[in-house]
Order: sequence, then C-alpha cells, then structure tokens
Amino acid sequence: MLLCFTSTLASAASISWRALSPAQREALAPLDQQWDTLPEIQRSRLIETAKRYPRLTHEQKERFHNRLEKWSKLTPEQREAAREKYRAFNKVPAKEREQVKRMVREQEASKAAAASTVPPVSQTR
Repeated sequence: MLLCFTSTLASAASISWRALSPAQREALAPLDQQWDTLPEIQRSRLIETAKRYPRLTHEQKERFHNRLEKWSKLTPEQREAAREKYRAFNKVPAKEREQVKRMVREQEASKAAAASTVPPVSQTR
C-alpha cells in the first residue's frame, strides 16, 4: 500500500506545469514561473493541496493565492524559520494560541490603519 502511494506521489511530482490540469494550474497559479524548478516532494504536496482548491470560497481562494505567492518569494532560510515558528506555535496551549492570534490581528490592523493615513500636505508660500 505504501509503495503504491509513494509511486503515485512520485509520478504526480514529476508533472510539468503544462501537464497540470486547468484546475490545478488555477490553484497553483502563483507558482507558474517556478513550478518546473521546484523539488518533487514540494510539487507532490502542492498537487495534493490543489485538490481542495475547487471547494474553497472566493475569499478562501484569494487567501490561498496570497499566501502561496508570499511563500514562493521566501528564501529557503526564511521558509525554514517560518516552519520553526509554526512548530513552536503549535506547542502552545490552544487558549494561549487564541490570545496570540488576537494580538497579531490587532497589530496588523493598527499597521494597516497607520499605513492608510495620508500625511497632511504642507503649504509653502
């Protein structure tokens, strides 16, 4: 059984961008330029993830694409740091995780509000 699953993943991972289905290309669009250079294990994981894409709402699809695009722009070192942060975060008890999430959302909202304020135009005569 494991051998069958492994060979399926390997064959799925060796698929070029052009060989992906239209639905898979839509889901993985942020990676179109770099798809053929990705490691096979990453391609197989992404293909598995793309299977859920059609069931997402419009907002969830946008969020997925935004996150995928941001992830694709990270260096390998930045990706590993993000993975470490994720693993550490998952070790925190659920109640505390919710507090951290709330705090991060508040910080992001205040940053967005600060960025959207337009500084006054100075008038010189």
